Amino acid sequence: MRIVTWTIRLVLFLLLVALAAKNIEPVTLRFYFDLALQAPLIVLLFAAFAFGAAFGVLALLTTLLRQRMEISALRKSQAPPADTPPLVPPL
Repeated sequence: MRIVTWTIRLVLFLLLVALAAKNIEPVTLRFYFDLALQAPLIVLLFAAFAFGAAFGVLALLTTLLRQRMEISALRKSQAPPADTPPLVPPL
């Protein structure tokens, strides 16, 4: 299974390198108020991907933190008191 995973990763990496090699022409990204950014196409594509990934992680962060707090509270409420002996049947 490891070999299949690494093979897929290698193929994807090689495809991305080939995509980067084919898209090195400079392009102009125009914003409002006559602002413009000129950069290679692959840099802008990578930046858009990174921005989207970061936005997705931030969107899930609040849910993740809330769930962790809830799990922690549930574990504390389910923990047996420290002064009671463990429930082990006698031998």
